Amino acid sequence: MQAPAVRQENPMVVVAIVALMSFMGVLTETSMNVTFPALMREFNESLSTVQWVTSGYLLMAALIMLTSAYMKRRFTNRQLFIIAVILFSLGDIICGSAFNFWMLLVGRVIQAGCVGICTPLMVNIILDVVPAIKLGTYIGLANLIILVAPALGPTFGGAVVAFASWRVIFWVTLPLALILLAMGTKRIRQYAPIEGKYAFDWTRFLILGAALICLIIGLNDLGLHSYITFAILLAASIILTGIFVRLSSSATKALFSLSVFKEKAFLFSFLPYIMLQFSNVGINFLLPNYVQEVFQATSLIGGLILLPGSMFNCFGQPIYGWMLDRFGGKMPLYIGDILFTFSLIGLAFGGSQLGIWGITLAYLVFAIGRSMAFGNSVAYGLKHIDKKFRNDANALYNTGQQVTGAIGTTVLALIMDSVNRAGYTHAENISVGSTMAFILLVVFGVVIFYLFHHLLNLKTKTN
Repeated sequence: MQAPAVRQENPMVVVAIVALMSFMGVLTETSMNVTFPALMREFNESLSTVQWVTSGYLLMAALIMLTSAYMKRRFTNRQLFIIAVILFSLGDIICGSAFNFWMLLVGRVIQAGCVGICTPLMVNIILDVVPAIKLGTYIGLANLIILVAPALGPTFGGAVVAFASWRVIFWVTLPLALILLAMGTKRIRQYAPIEGKYAFDWTRFLILGAALICLIIGLNDLGLHSYITFAILLAASIILTGIFVRLSSSATKALFSLSVFKEKAFLFSFLPYIMLQFSNVGINFLLPNYVQEVFQATSLIGGLILLPGSMFNCFGQPIYGWMLDRFGGKMPLYIGDILFTFSLIGLAFGGSQLGIWGITLAYLVFAIGRSMAFGNSVAYGLKHIDKKFRNDANALYNTGQQVTGAIGTTVLALIMDSVNRAGYTHAENISVGSTMAFILLVVFGVVIFYLFHHLLNLKTKTN
């Protein structure tokens, strides 16, 4: 067993470097969301196909995050970081040079490895060095770095499309990734021992991966009105998931332990977390396209409407985390969900009358509420989960985040584009479809409140 190295560096410096690499991955992801109309024109592909630039990216990141509990035990922090940067840089080169849509998609899938490795690595380093009483604050500080990307991404992507080419997104981020590689190689240390030989459960990994892929592709085929294919793929996903659960009951090799779902603090924090992520990624896709289709706004305006809310989202993270550490879970979780839900009610019942400024304000309220509840649901859960399950919980939080993000984009794109009423203009059909999507997210808000109520009551019963 390898002993941990002597700490020669402030661990938060290391966390910042890893978080900045995650930031790069999220920046390219959110920048690409507002380029869909441009990609549709350049490659002559439909919206349901082009959205795979986001869905495929998030799905691959999720599959890699499934392995994070294993990688934490098997590889050093430095090794994982170097691999992440190499994958990101290779993806940049392929995407920037793409001569067709499928080459672009391959580049994005490769690039997903960066976020798939760096995001759980960042949290694992925090868990190694930060006491539980300060988890909210430190996770908030780390999320601040990552969440600057969604704040800048849509505006950056919209400006790039308006004044240059979407390819510039990748050529600009490449040298920054190489700078972070040099910094990380020098500064990243090991804070916990690794276990040299540690057998990985490839069978369960491939089965669960196949189940997720069948689910996402099936939802995409539903958007193409391939109902029989959707039914077959959905059934395959359910069967594969059942096989995975059955094998997990007697598994001896490493992936992650399903026993973590017996921890109520995990279950009641995990479900709101993935629903909030579904809503966030879906809305970040829907609103820029909504204002372009309904209000005939430019791609630049489509990105700018998200900027104020995204800035509050990222820069509020340390404050929201401090609120959890200082006042407990009720204030940030309940207030966050209430703001989240009421903003969506406004979009559902007045979206087409709000105009661009009204949409911008509604998203601002949405972003504050969503981010207040989002990071704190994980921090609260990790505070109350048995220590032996923390690595597994972290793997599942991150995997769930990516999978539901991919599903959120796919499902909201499907609902947004599902209305085709005779006598309606294209903009009117998009408006009605978007209203249906907003109503779905309002229902999510109500369910999340119910789950938070149970989560917060656990503390009362156990303390």
